[in-house]
Amino acid sequence: MINRYDDLVTINKKEIKKVKDSIVKLVENDKFSLDNNEYAQEYYFEHDLKKLKAKVKEDLMAFNSDKRGNKYVSYDQIGDNPFLINSVKILNHRWIIANFSDGKVWGEVLIKYFHNTDKPTDFETVETLIYQETLN
Repeated sequence: MINRYDDLVTINKKEIKKVKDSIVKLVENDKFSLDNNEYAQEYYFEHDLKKLKAKVKEDLMAFNSDKRGNKYVSYDQIGDNPFLINSVKILNHRWIIANFSDGKVWGEVLIKYFHNTDKPTDFETVETLIYQETLN
């Protein structure tokens, strides 16, 4: 019984190592992220990336407080609720991809951004797409 337990522990440790290695590979291979893009990071060499990313995201999400929805979605309200940005991924030193919804309809938006140290970030919508209401 003790030998069987030891075998199970060994097997579990091997499986855990495989999972950890897979997670590390996924993170390392995510080239479309400011976190893993050394070229884009060089652009911000004088900045604390963690604080910069937080500021950019906060500046973009602040537009969700408009009762008409986030203006960078570029779609007018369809139903009862406005379109709000839900999550943001900073791809590099110029582009952001974000998803948005009104609770029923979902979409994604590609946004160009320009970080400003002492004032809010400037944003410009590049492209927006909306998905048909087929899920749920």
